[in-house]
Amino acid sequence: MQRLGIDQDIRSMSEFRTGIASFLKQVHDTKRPLIITQHGKGVAVLLDVGEYEAMLEKMELLQDVQTSIGQLEKGEGVTHNDARKKVLKRVAT
Repeated sequence: MQRLGIDQDIRSMSEFRTGIASFLKQVHDTKRPLIITQHGKGVAVLLDVGEYEAMLEKMELLQDVQTSIGQLEKGEGVTHNDARKKVLKRVAT
């Protein structure tokens, strides 16, 4: 995801309402999120669908890594050789 351009990517609700189509195009073209404000406070973020899906995939991967680290700390992991043997056994059948 591209970095937020503060002067371009933060818009009030009233601006967003009047220019929805152009803001949708902007988000799609730039791949940057659009922050929508109401009464000067951020209330919503508009993301390109592809950027949203990529963000979800990264979050899932990070959760898997965090789970794995927790399992290793509890001694629930397996050695590289044991894991390799299990994988090769599954592939062979």
